[in-house]
Amino acid sequence: MSEHSHHHGQASGHFHTHTTDAELAETLNLDALILGSYLEAATEWAAELAPDAAIIMDVGAGSGAGTVALARRFPQASITALDRSAVMLAQTLAAAQEQGMAGRVDTIEADLNNAWPASASADLMWASSSLHELADPERTMKEMFAALNPGGVLIVIEMDSLPSFLPESMPEGSAVDPGVEGRLHAALAGSGWNQYPEWTAGLERVGFAVERRHFPTLGSSTPELSARYARAFLGRMAFALEGTASSADRASLEVLLGTGPESVERRGDLVVRGHRTGWAARKL
Repeated sequence: MSEHSHHHGQASGHFHTHTTDAELAETLNLDALILGSYLEAATEWAAELAPDAAIIMDVGAGSGAGTVALARRFPQASITALDRSAVMLAQTLAAAQEQGMAGRVDTIEADLNNAWPASASADLMWASSSLHELADPERTMKEMFAALNPGGVLIVIEMDSLPSFLPESMPEGSAVDPGVEGRLHAALAGSGWNQYPEWTAGLERVGFAVERRHFPTLGSSTPELSARYARAFLGRMAFALEGTASSADRASLEVLLGTGPESVERRGDLVVRGHRTGWAARKL
């Protein structure tokens, strides 16, 4: 996530409406904590492609999970976190400081819908759940291509399905309808949430050589953390789905977000699952 956004968009990420940066940062931190194993695999991929990267940019850094993962994977590199949110950049610096990496992490506050920051170059760029948030992502990809050093690599990560929490079947008599989660995800997709193109063609048009990789993730978590993440994510879904989902599915969501025996905190069957796709784009 991101994301993701996550999982995080270029500054504000998932479910913009009714969501403060602080609330979003909590969701992003839970995503990284529970579904963060994709970060290990994706940064390992980045290290295979750019083993000598000394200058790295995390584009749309969010709360800093990617920044910290990159700093850990590339111990000799300097990392710049770029985001349009000062709150998110403060979160990133705090996360780096907590891991003893503060001296290696700088920040740039910039809105890429305006222009790429002057003189911001890198050997490796990382854009997790951020490109699809931009008004003109292909223009930004051209700017990223120009700002990469020769032989540099851009890693793009997108959440290709929303995090899921519920089992496929429900016990008889449950107030939560079977299959509700899939229908809610479909309703969000129908309203255009988290949509992005298959980035290969656009990346190739601006000059990159591209390869793809898939990162399925089964979350590692405690019941308490799973419940916190489910409440945060499903709560944002509830706002985003106003006037879209069926009344029965909205009722099921209210049960999950309530305080009764089938609320997310009192269920014993939550399993967090997520899927991401990565594009590695090399500047030849």
